[in-house]
Amino acid sequence: MSKNRPSPPLDDIDVAMLELLQADGAISNAALGDKLSLSVTPCWRRRKRLQDEGVIKDYQANLDRRMLGLNVLAFVQIQFGMHGDDAPDKFEKAMKLQPEVLSCHKITGDADYLLQVLATDLDAYSDFVEQVFRKQQGVTSIKSSLALREVKSSARIPVPRR
Repeated sequence: MSKNRPSPPLDDIDVAMLELLQADGAISNAALGDKLSLSVTPCWRRRKRLQDEGVIKDYQANLDRRMLGLNVLAFVQIQFGMHGDDAPDKFEKAMKLQPEVLSCHKITGDADYLLQVLATDLDAYSDFVEQVFRKQQGVTSIKSSLALREVKSSARIPVPRR
């Protein structure tokens, strides 16, 4: 069953609002309204509608991982030997509980999952592999690629113009 949902209709003001909110999620409705040439109440209504429709999922501060001592970023490919049992489901549940896992995607190709994992250093990453990945039932292959340099990192989504 597809998890794709029909996208709600967005006008130019909605698109501009989404772009501004991605740039500054802490912007007040008054400041947002000023930038969009809207008064506070219509601005608040649009913002609330976009939240209620699920276009805006949540708000967060974007942190500098290195300033927090998280110097290792690993891209990890996980492969399972068998897919008929419940091991992949258990794996997904376990990954959702790991704060070191930034993202976990079920993918096509040679691997079954692709993850982004943060660690303070190589020793911490090695411990994570041993204590978390290697203890997952059904995992037959773990391939890690370590980021040497971050060229671009963004959580901002390009907002389609209609």
